[in-house]
Amino acid sequence: MFSSLKIRFNVTHFIRPHCYLPWCLFVFILPAPPASAQITDLVTGDAIPRDVREMYDRGLQYLVKSQTENGNWNDSYGNAAGTGMAIMCFLASGEDPNFGIYAGNIRRALRSMISEQNESTGFFGHSMYVHGFAMLGLAECYGAVDDRNLWSGVTGKKGRSIGQALELAVRAAITSQKKNPLGAWRYSPDASDADTSVAGAVLMGLLAARNAGIEVPDESIDKAISYFTKMTAPSGQVAYSGGLGGFDESMARISIGTLVCAVSHRKDLQAYQATLKYLTDRIESGGSSGHGGVEYQYYYQAQALFQGDIEAWTKWNKNLVRQLKIVQAEDGSFRGTYGQHISTTLSLLAIAVNYRFLPIYER
Repeated sequence: MFSSLKIRFNVTHFIRPHCYLPWCLFVFILPAPPASAQITDLVTGDAIPRDVREMYDRGLQYLVKSQTENGNWNDSYGNAAGTGMAIMCFLASGEDPNFGIYAGNIRRALRSMISEQNESTGFFGHSMYVHGFAMLGLAECYGAVDDRNLWSGVTGKKGRSIGQALELAVRAAITSQKKNPLGAWRYSPDASDADTSVAGAVLMGLLAARNAGIEVPDESIDKAISYFTKMTAPSGQVAYSGGLGGFDESMARISIGTLVCAVSHRKDLQAYQATLKYLTDRIESGGSSGHGGVEYQYYYQAQALFQGDIEAWTKWNKNLVRQLKIVQAEDGSFRGTYGQHISTTLSLLAIAVNYRFLPIYER
């Protein structure tokens, strides 16, 4: 019963940082499940709907076929952010990242992403948006992917380990924040203003890194959360950039505000309660995506509802699955605002909450 590779991956979430123990030890560490427990319940808590499995597998096949030999994806957003998001899609499926069918794809993608990082500053280039998603992807790999042989077979190159790259990325994010008078982030690491979309991407990367065992100062999290609370109206609407004002209905930004508070364990904040209520009150109507495309909204809304109200998420998720099933292309991709690759990864990660394998999806 315990031969499934998907269980092996789930166990690695508890091995942080980089502690690869013999699998026989887990026989004594893990409590035996009740005789009546189903294997799917042990891994995910619920059975994965067939529609989700089929849609997700088709999406992964698209990512496999469209990945370049260098490990990245040729797209208008073909940078470390897109690569990191694709890696998370592979990890979220539950297949063993070291010996499973996507292990080679993950290793090539990691090498590509780490190669894009500035070895001195830790910055992933392009923008802090890219940096945040790349950092998140690294954090989800750390402790789950054995990188001792990550660079083996690569002629004349010995790159950084996942842990080294992640620590550099965290340092770059914190350095950027210290320069910012608002205590958050915008596109440039030297920006003097901030916005809740970029700040959300970077903060989620930092929270994931902290969850993975990397040292992230409490002061950094506190400042970022303070920025979000100041940008949240009593109604639950979340402004985009600068200081106070500019509140409108953007379900994407409202979802980001909900999510960062939930993952940082700040559910007692009035801002969190207001944003969550705004989301749950509009389960049926959907609301406006606001900043970014609808797939960007779905990515954050799925996580925010899952972290905040499991019953609301269950209802919303059923509708999401139906919608995505209709628009998925024959090759498994999704075409949206950001091009095939990013739109596909965002859509897959929105339904990946059903699997609950990614550490950042843990409640």
